Order: sequence, then structure tokens, then C-alpha cells
Amino acid sequence: MDRALERSYWQADKRDELVELTAGDILRQAALRHPDRVALIEVVPANTESLTGALGTNRRWSYAQLLDESLQCAKWLLNQFQVGDRICVFAPNVPEWVVLQYGAALAGLVLVTANPALRAPELAYVLSQSKVAGILYVRSFRGADMHAIVREAATASVKAFCMDSWDGVVRGFDGDASLPVVSPDDPAQIQYTSGTTGHPKGALLHHKGLVNNARFVAARAGIDGSIVLSPMPLFHTAGAVLSSLGCMATGSTFVLPLMFEPTLMMTTIQDEKCAFFFGVPTMQIAMLEHPMRKEFELSSLKVAISGGAPVPPELLRRIEEGFGCDLLTVYGQTETSPIISQTSRGDTFDDKARTAGRPLPQVDVRIADPATGQPVAVDEEGEIEARGYQTMLGYFDMPEATRHAIRAEGWLRTGDLGRMDHRGYLRLTGRLKDMIIRGGENIYPVEIEARLMQHPSVANVAVFGRDDPEWGEVVCAAVQMREGSATASIEALKAHCRSHLSPHKIPVEWFECSSFPLTGSGKIQKFRLKEMARSGVLSPLDIR
Repeated sequence: MDRALERSYWQADKRDELVELTAGDILRQAALRHPDRVALIEVVPANTESLTGALGTNRRWSYAQLLDESLQCAKWLLNQFQVGDRICVFAPNVPEWVVLQYGAALAGLVLVTANPALRAPELAYVLSQSKVAGILYVRSFRGADMHAIVREAATASVKAFCMDSWDGVVRGFDGDASLPVVSPDDPAQIQYTSGTTGHPKGALLHHKGLVNNARFVAARAGIDGSIVLSPMPLFHTAGAVLSSLGCMATGSTFVLPLMFEPTLMMTTIQDEKCAFFFGVPTMQIAMLEHPMRKEFELSSLKVAISGGAPVPPELLRRIEEGFGCDLLTVYGQTETSPIISQTSRGDTFDDKARTAGRPLPQVDVRIADPATGQPVAVDEEGEIEARGYQTMLGYFDMPEATRHAIRAEGWLRTGDLGRMDHRGYLRLTGRLKDMIIRGGENIYPVEIEARLMQHPSVANVAVFGRDDPEWGEVVCAAVQMREGSATASIEALKAHCRSHLSPHKIPVEWFECSSFPLTGSGKIQKFRLKEMARSGVLSPLDIR
């Protein structure tokens, strides 16, 4: 849509209509249209046994089979729970997670998603805060005794089911329960926020928001009857919505790996001829840095889709040249089901590298003065706010937090800082909470990170602030060096920054970081980096 904006206010493009469908409806329609098409492919590392007690691994489901098993699951759930109950899933990316997702949708239950890396106190918080009636979980994963964690975290009122008996209990269940009528406006999931700043909140998301957001993201990316590889965690909207629902809504094949591992990803792209790949920048970097990358046949890959963190221009160039594909970026958050804006394959390199694209259909977006809530002029900085079908119903059982997040007029405050140009393209400049204030000057880490990512020795970087008695805060950088490259000296990195950045923006404290603390959705947890720097866990960068 061609329009020249004077204020940073994008009014919703309503040419692409919303559909009034639930997640269960989407699967029913796909099975009707493409019953024999492969809907779901399981991918596990060699010599890995099923976590759900299945006799084999690397299984496949047609759309007809996936619907049948989801209906069986729905009837089993209604044999255990009441319509409207909340049930938690505590498991990694296993196919039964997907079956449970659609089974719960068909049964009118609300799925509460939990990161399988949670420890007992963290899981106890999720179960208690969301008031679940039950939990389904795998017995163990990556050395964690999840059975013991559930036993410690769940109270006696929570029904607990271990998924290693799935085939004998859920698959093939033939109860007499009647499936309820589920409305698109009904709650579908509670997804807990990533925890980049601390305690998570449960975003209550409805079917209409999830279904339409998945449709619009897939359409802009060009996903349609495609083979899509996504290691994004299902407990996050990037997995359960963009990947799972996005594939079902477009009759595509969802290739689901148990976990992210660079060799497994490239082998799968090669063997399954995957055309689309969902992954956060840390995943893209790990694949790019893999010493055997050039030995894989990856020519089927057409588009990589990245979210969770900005992709600096140099990294975007490396990904597009290294994989021979387009890289699209999505921007949003859990509370917006989750995507607000997205780049397109037809965008220029500069727009793909420096913006988060234009807003998706049916969503109003503005850049607002954080104090007044009024739109600022084009190209001025402010807080990104969104309004539309995709906004969460609220934070579950947190009315005060909901009132703070959603203004009376329906505008959701993202907490992200950004600018909007006259064409409606968004540019992210940082987080309100990440902003560093040094001697009264506002400093935005994303600008410094983008410059450091252009240094040939830098694989990844995170910039954050530390308290300082003289300046208020000082700028710090945690740097991950590229494998096989010479470690750059602090002075060399400073010189690299100095040519493009004002002196007050150049980091004064430098740390070496072989791996970053991440949220479940792949975002760097800067508050943990601050703690690690303060406690001495982070090693100073070698000054040679």
C-alpha cells in the first residue's frame, strides 16, 4: 500500500481479510483439502530413542492422519478435563506436542506452554499462576529428570500424565465425548513471556489472533504448500504459531527437529529439500560457522526467516551469501500473537538490513511518545505500539500488568523503541529497559552491536550498561569471537567503533563470551549478562 506518512502512525491495511477460524478449524480444512499430503515430519539425531515411548523415530503424518490423531487426543482430553480447563505441556519438540496442540484446540481447552528447561521452582510458578488442571510431560530430556521436576512442582490437584505412554493411552482413544463448539474469540494458549528482564507473565492468546497472524506471516514469506524446517521451540509462539499453525494454514509440511544442532539442520535441509527455515540469529550464526557447511547441498533453501533479535547488515549479508537464500526478519512479541511487522522478499537489501519491514495486514502501528502516548513525527524515536485483532486478551490473572500494557484505546505498549519512516517501515532502536543513560546521554545498544558485528573477528555481541558512580552507567560489550579467526584486541575493536560512533557510545568494559545466556526463544538475556559481569563470571577480553 503506497502512502506517504507525516506522523508515525500506520493505519491497518485491511485488503487482506481476517478469517473467523480456530486452530482446530485450520487443521480440519487442511485435512479436507490435502488428506494425503505430508503434514508433519519428525527429525531426531541418530541413535536417539523416542521420548514418548513410540516404537520408532523420524515418523511422518499425512494431514488425514494428523487430524485423526488430534481428534483422538481431543476426546481423551475431554475424558480427563472440562471444556475451558487449562492444561500444561512440559516437553521439547516432539510430534505429540503438535497433536496435543490441535487436540486441545478441538476440545476447547487452553494450552499452557512451558519451557522444558524449567527447574521445579520455575515450573511450580507456571502451574500455580496459570491455575492448570493438568500437565503432560516427557520423563527426561537432555539429562534433566523431568518426572522428578513435575512431581516436585505440581500440587495434588494437578493431574499429571507422562507422555511415554502416549501410544497406549492417547493414540487410538475412542471415547464418547462430544466435541464442543469453539469460538475464534476463545482463549487458545497461555504463552509465558521470554524473561529477558526477569519474572515471566502469561499472555492469554485467542484462536483468531494466532490463526490470522500465522496466515499473514506465511503469506508475506511466500510459504504455500512448502517444506518448512523449524527448530524453534514449540513452547514459544515462533514454534506453535508461526511454524505449526503457519504450515497447517498453507497446506505445507512442518519438519520438526527434536532440537537445534547445526549438522542436523543442514542434513535435514539437504535430505528433505526444505525451502524455508525458521531460526533466531544465534542459530544462523552457528550454521554459518560450522566447518563442514560447504559440504552440504542446501540449494533447496529459498528463504530463512529470523526473529528474536535484530539482524545486523553484515550478518544478513553473510547469511544470504552463505546459504544462497533470502533472509526475512519478523518483529513482534508474545503479546501480539506474535508478529507486528515483517520484511518481504521484494524489499531492498537496505530495507531488509536496517528495518523490521512494514506492519502486517489488519494491524495499526504507531510510534508514540512514551509519556503522552501521542504519535511522534516521521523518523522520530518513540515506543512502538500496536492495535488490532492480534492483541492478547491480557496477562492471565494479572489485571494491573494488563492495564499497564494495553492503553484504554486498545494500544499495546511493546516496550520497544523505534522509528517509522514515511513509507511505514519500522526501524528498531532498542528496548526502553535496555537503554543506557551515560552522563545524561541516551545510548541504544542495537546501534553499537550493529557496528561491532561488522568486524571480521566478531561472531556475536551483546552490549549492556553497568552502574557507575560517576557517569550513572557505562557501556559494556560481551563479544563472541568467530572460530578460526584471530582474537581482536580491545583497541582494535574500539578503533572499529570509533570510525562510526560518537566517543560516549564506545564500550569501556569488554568481556569474552563463548556462549550467551538465552531465553527459550533465543533472545540474549542481558540482565543475566549484567549479573555475570558483576559477579566476575564473565572473563575480560584478552587485551593483546
